[in-house]
Amino acid sequence: MSRKIFFKAVPFDKSMVTLALESGVDAVIAKKEDLEKISALGRTEVLDVDGFSFMNIKRKEDEQAVVDLISSGKKVVISRDVEIIPVENILAQTPDVGMEVDSVSGLETAMGILEKGVGYLVVDKASAPELKAMVSKVKQDQGGVDLVSGKITAISPIGLGHRVCVDTISLLKTGQGMLVGNSSAFTFLVNAETESNPYVAARPFRINAGAVHSYACLPQDRTAYLEELSPGREVLIATSEGGSFSAVVGRIKTEIRPMLLISAEFEGSTGSIVLQNAETIRLVGSDRQPVSVVQLKVGDEVLCKTDQAGRHFGMRIQEDIREK
Repeated sequence: MSRKIFFKAVPFDKSMVTLALESGVDAVIAKKEDLEKISALGRTEVLDVDGFSFMNIKRKEDEQAVVDLISSGKKVVISRDVEIIPVENILAQTPDVGMEVDSVSGLETAMGILEKGVGYLVVDKASAPELKAMVSKVKQDQGGVDLVSGKITAISPIGLGHRVCVDTISLLKTGQGMLVGNSSAFTFLVNAETESNPYVAARPFRINAGAVHSYACLPQDRTAYLEELSPGREVLIATSEGGSFSAVVGRIKTEIRPMLLISAEFEGSTGSIVLQNAETIRLVGSDRQPVSVVQLKVGDEVLCKTDQAGRHFGMRIQEDIREK
C-alpha cells in the first residue's frame, strides 16, 4: 500500500473533516474532546493530537531532537516551511518522520527527499483547495511506466481456457488498462472495456485481462497471477501516455472462453499473452488507440513493457529464470 496521509483537524471544523474523509485520508488528527464527533462522521482512524510533536527545524540541534523524540516512541511532524537539507539529515537516521504539506508540489517534494520521502504526510485546513488532488497523488499515483512498441509476430486460437475479468471500483478511460503477460519480463497493455459496439455496452470499470495463469503488474513493482486477485486488492493501471496509478479490485469473474495466444517482440525480447477470442478484448496500439484482438494482424505494433524475469511470490528477485 501507499504511504499514509493524515488530516489535522485542529481546531475542529465539521465541513473540513467531511472534505478530508470524502477525499480519502488515512486518519484524522484531532483534540481528544473531538475524537467522538469525527468518528460519527465516517469510519476512519482518529489520532489524538497529543501523541504528535509538531516541530520547525531552525538549528542543527533540532535535527537530533527530532531523531531522539522518534527513538523514544513519539510521532514527530516537521513544519512545511523547513529547508530540505535538515529533512535529508533526519531521514538518513530514521524513516518514521512526518511532514506538513499544503500543495501538490510540496507533497511531491516531501515524497522525493532522498528518493524515498518522509514516512507520512500531514495536511490541514490550508490544504483544502488541493486536498483531493494531494490524497489522489499519494494513494493512487504510481509514477511513470516505460512502454515500448512490440511488433506482433503470431496470433493463434488455442482452444478453451479460464479467463479472468478484473472489475475495478474505478471508471477507466480509453488507453488505460492492466499490464499482463505470460512472463513478468514482457507484459502487454490490455485496454479496459472503454469502447462500445453494436452488441455490447462499454464497461469502463472492467479489464478482460487474460488467462488465469498470467502475470499482472501491481503497485510497488510487484506482480500476481490473475487467479490470485480478489476484491480489495490493488492492481496497477497503466496509461498509453506512460503514466500509472492504482485501482482497487471490486470483483473477479472467471469463466471458460475460447482463447488466443498472441506473441510479440521488441529489439530481441519476445513475449506472449493469452486473451479471450472476442471483439471486446483490446490491446493498445502504438498510436495509443485500442485495437481489438479479432482485428489484430501480424506486423501490427502494440504497447508493451519489457523487464527482467525473476519473481518469487510477486517480488523481484535476482535469479536465472527463463519463461516462455
